[in-house]
Amino acid sequence: MTDGWNWHQPAGMPPTAPRSDPGGPPGTGANAPSPWWSDALRDPWRDPLAPTATVLRPPAGGAGIDPEPVSDPDAPRTPGLRTVLLISLVTALLAGALGGVLGFAFAVRGGATTPTALGAPDASAPAAAQRPPDSFAGVAERLLPSVVTVRSSGADGTSVGSGFVATADGYVITNQHVVDGSRGPATVEFSDGSTTTANVVGEDAESDIAVIKAQRGGLTPVRFGDSEAIAVGDPVLAFGSPLALSNTVTAGIVSALDRTIRAGEPGGPVRYYAAIQTDAAVNQGNSGGPLVDGAGRVVGVNSVIKSLAIDEEQAGNIGLAFAIPINQAKRIASDIIDTGRARRTVIGAQVGSDTGPGSAPGAGVRLSRVEPGGPADGAGLKSGDILLKLGGRALSEPTDLIALVRKYAPGSVVTVEYRRGTARQTTSVTLAADAK
Repeated sequence: MTDGWNWHQPAGMPPTAPRSDPGGPPGTGANAPSPWWSDALRDPWRDPLAPTATVLRPPAGGAGIDPEPVSDPDAPRTPGLRTVLLISLVTALLAGALGGVLGFAFAVRGGATTPTALGAPDASAPAAAQRPPDSFAGVAERLLPSVVTVRSSGADGTSVGSGFVATADGYVITNQHVVDGSRGPATVEFSDGSTTTANVVGEDAESDIAVIKAQRGGLTPVRFGDSEAIAVGDPVLAFGSPLALSNTVTAGIVSALDRTIRAGEPGGPVRYYAAIQTDAAVNQGNSGGPLVDGAGRVVGVNSVIKSLAIDEEQAGNIGLAFAIPINQAKRIASDIIDTGRARRTVIGAQVGSDTGPGSAPGAGVRLSRVEPGGPADGAGLKSGDILLKLGGRALSEPTDLIALVRKYAPGSVVTVEYRRGTARQTTSVTLAADAK
């Protein structure tokens, strides 16, 4: 058996004649095709070395039939819609990723990264506008619109101090040494930064109180407290412009009461203070500003500081500041506004430099002279008596008696404890105004 690849007719076998059967059906007899192996020798598929060709012919008696389309896999193709969409999507994703990376890099270099949140949120913390009215912040919010910075020009240059509004129509209380030697109107600056001029209405050098009138109405005056009602340890706030820093508020307590101080420059007036001592920070420029209690009421006028510096220009806060009691300051300011001058309270006696040989501190002050018909004479006091206490306050030196007497208003009745010889006695003195 063979598949006809190299088939040859065996010797002696007659050649096979084609069969013909004209009368038979197609494919039989004479019309029958030769066997498939009869042309094997001429079959190009049987000879691998023979040239080959494929020819498509329409079937006999039939119409032409289009050949099946054949595509070349290596030929360039036009992309379809689906391919275009897929490419566009991938391109957009890559562009977005690249933009995000570049944006993050630029943000890091520029410091625009989102800050890290530290700590836990505190929803209970109130806003500044919601501070309780009796808190330091609440008091400061109410008082600052009534506190001013006072600038006064004099022969020695410009003096900077503080003051506070006493009436809605513009009267301002300050220290006399702030406007001392003023040439022309002073300048008043309010907490909102606005300014106006102010004329000096009057001043009292010995009490260190002055009144100026701002050329503006509709102001908010302070509330006045009672300086006799405060106690050591009470919280206080000091307002003013220390070192020209406007709208400054410091806090402390009342450190002492009726701290008697004698102050003044050579050739100038001698001032006596029975002051409220506080440890609230007070510096140059605070002079004339209010000392306020925990309820926001003015109880004193900041006036003097103690310092370790020898040069007054270099003096600074060391926790020893002194304020004129507001009862005294308000009385003097009212006198200046109503009459143009302040009344000075006197006891009608002069005091000596000491209480005698061997006297100890706190042993009292000796009366060197009693004016006839004066308050001391009317109370039965005599020259040589040693005053031990005035209004319950112990006396140690002449400054104590002068400062404490001037704290009271004329007509006040005070209790005086004194020693005459070896006997201790008590009397009541009705203080009077100076005849000046």
